[in-house]
Amino acid sequence: MTTTRPFKAAVIQASSIPSDSIECALKAASLIRQAASNGARVLVFPEAFLGGYPKGNSFGSPIGLRKPTGRDAYATYYRQAISLDGEEVEIIKEATAETGTVVVMGCIERDGGTLYCTALYFNAEQGLVGKHRKLMPTAGERLIWGFGDGSTMQAVDTAYGRIGAVICWENYMPMLRMHMYSQGVSIYCAPTADDRDTWLPSMRHIALEGRCFVLTACQFLRRGAYPKDFECSLGDDPQTVLMRGGSAIIDPTGAVLAGPDFEEETILYADIDPVMVPRGKFDFDASGHYARPDVFQLKVDVGAKKAVSTTGGRDA
Repeated sequence: MTTTRPFKAAVIQASSIPSDSIECALKAASLIRQAASNGARVLVFPEAFLGGYPKGNSFGSPIGLRKPTGRDAYATYYRQAISLDGEEVEIIKEATAETGTVVVMGCIERDGGTLYCTALYFNAEQGLVGKHRKLMPTAGERLIWGFGDGSTMQAVDTAYGRIGAVICWENYMPMLRMHMYSQGVSIYCAPTADDRDTWLPSMRHIALEGRCFVLTACQFLRRGAYPKDFECSLGDDPQTVLMRGGSAIIDPTGAVLAGPDFEEETILYADIDPVMVPRGKFDFDASGHYARPDVFQLKVDVGAKKAVSTTGGRDA
């Protein structure tokens, strides 16, 4: 049953440990326990928290050329990524089961020879219950991440409402937002690497458009989180801020309940009152009574797209 009582949510504005995914998972587990001890039931971590967001790295790839140093950088990044049957996932599962929390965790997922920017859904003692792979990596991200397909756009049901995740600039894709609204999400999660001043207005618009709570989390990350030999176009001073946060929680009226914070690693908390969702939809429901299906229709292909499929086989 979904609760109708208010509960506390949290967005985790923390630096990942991009060179050690196990240590990063242990840090995430500690943050989950800390937030839960302060009463948080739903937690959102930033984009690429496990595996790392390689801010400022070109992977040695001018147009028409891939340098050996770039291949080395990718091989390192590939090793840092996580597998969904790996120890990192088990560490997070243990923490969510222990605390009874719902967690959305940004990660770099390794599948075969390809990496995906993924959001993982953990539901208390149920463990890992779903994932969303970023549909459209932005700009240079397309060099290092594969494209998700429609099969990982399903929202998940929890005791605190239906939760969906849309990653970073996917939030600028109107049709993806509409698909998320059509699933009845009450908690819209936006893990991101966008720390610009323009991000918060976008999140407020989505909260108002979807009549849902929006939880957006971005890392507060310094250059010193990476090894000295990490290529970074922003320089090599360990104190240089690569991502400044800006995490926030917004209610269905567009009001900012927590954040944004641009100063440090922190956890932001806000009380979530589920009744605000139906109250907001009284006069606007983007995929319901305010839609005009006689004029506009959106068709969404949620099938998995595989490069190779097999049929038949040898007789026994």
